[in-house]
Amino acid sequence: MAPGDLQEVLAVLKPVDPAVHADLLVGLGRADDAAVYRMGPDVAIVQTVDFFPPVVDDAYTWGAVAAANAMSDVYAMGGEVLFALAVAGFPREMAKAIIAEVFRGGADKVAEAGGVVAGGHTVVDPEPKYGLAVTGRVHPDRILVKGGLRPGDRLFLSKPLGTGVITTGGKSGAAGDDVLAGAIASMLRLNRVAAEVARETGAKGATDITGFGLLGHAAEMVVASGAGIVVEASRVPLLPGARELAERGEWSGGMKRNRRHVEALFGSNLSIAASVPDVLAALLFEAETSGGLLFSVTPDRAGQVEAGFARHGEECWEIGRVVAAPSIAITA
Repeated sequence: MAPGDLQEVLAVLKPVDPAVHADLLVGLGRADDAAVYRMGPDVAIVQTVDFFPPVVDDAYTWGAVAAANAMSDVYAMGGEVLFALAVAGFPREMAKAIIAEVFRGGADKVAEAGGVVAGGHTVVDPEPKYGLAVTGRVHPDRILVKGGLRPGDRLFLSKPLGTGVITTGGKSGAAGDDVLAGAIASMLRLNRVAAEVARETGAKGATDITGFGLLGHAAEMVVASGAGIVVEASRVPLLPGARELAERGEWSGGMKRNRRHVEALFGSNLSIAASVPDVLAALLFEAETSGGLLFSVTPDRAGQVEAGFARHGEECWEIGRVVAAPSIAITA
């Protein structure tokens, strides 16, 4: 659902009474990437669920991408994956061998994360869907939340943008095999390292970049924290081929919905410098699948972030900073 529509339907739910549910550390009271429930002084359970239709043609790869995407919410809370339950719907006529490959791809990706698929539930559905309900753990004092931005922090992103336009281009035949392969490799990469480095460097604020796009999810962080962000568009990494496909109009359906929501939410507190190319600004609103973590650390820890990723053989990008006023500014 579009972010504004989701907020509207959730508004009917009654607020959680902290006096009754004191151990529910993160829930609908302050919307975040996953729920967190304290089990004791040193451990809390992280729980999330995510599923979607195929984003690639290969069944095994779809299962693996969906699993990586679902587990990303646990990593966005600073957690570690323990186990998962599969959630799936398939057409009655779909070949069992194809369904088996979807499940195998998901199970292998969960195993890569150090967890296990322990069960699940399936239904008959004319449109195939697959995902996971994931359970993880985190120390109650080390939870990463959307509201953790602090003025002066540096903003980091752990994966390039562009999966939305590339997978859309793949469906229309506009994206070449090499471009698709690059997007698939990015979607398959777990945010496990990003979560570990964020914890090590004292991050407090984090989210993962998925359907609401970079600016849609960044907007949630601004609202939750009361602080603002400045994003330097030229420093935002893009997957190979993403800009070219965007210039050809290969947008997903989510880009315009995300942009309308953020513009309506922030009004004049959203600014995009005239020197930022229109296509690049639009890519910041484009929906992503299994995107990276967006997190912030104090300036003195910025070098440690880069060193931490390098130690694991992965890249990250410093893309901006946190400011005091609750606003979003996109500069060149």
